[in-house]
Amino acid sequence: MSEFTHMDEKGRVRMVDVGGKDVTDRMAAAGASITMNADTFEKVTNNTVRKGNVLETARIAGIMAAKQTHALIPMCHPVDIRHLAVDFEMDAEAKAVRIRATARASDRTGVEMEALTAASVAALTVYDMCKSHDRTMVISDVRLLEKSGGKSGDYVRKD
Repeated sequence: MSEFTHMDEKGRVRMVDVGGKDVTDRMAAAGASITMNADTFEKVTNNTVRKGNVLETARIAGIMAAKQTHALIPMCHPVDIRHLAVDFEMDAEAKAVRIRATARASDRTGVEMEALTAASVAALTVYDMCKSHDRTMVISDVRLLEKSGGKSGDYVRKD
């Protein structure tokens, strides 16, 4: 069981001790997508959804969620996030909102979970704000896009 860092030699779950690790600059970017019907996509693009500005609300929700990741994911450490950005790309051909969340911190552990949480909650917020228009929306492709810093080094998704 020792190959899993969150399990002890008896298979019990534990929080990893990061106290001996060096503080380094960390960055992680994560993505998510939400596809929708053409009418809903137009409403989001033109900011005419009845509930208000979908993308700005989703941006705020993603940022707020990232700051609470340690309270949501059982073994995550609180991380001193120094920057969090949630950006959107409108894909007219696919009728999709592409979400990119980027987190930065100087800490002993990475910010992958914070970026993934931000992207996920931003997508969920788009769904929540548009569900009265379109219940066929699909959230997909939640994934780590890149990371840097820390002992494990850099990673960039190839697809």
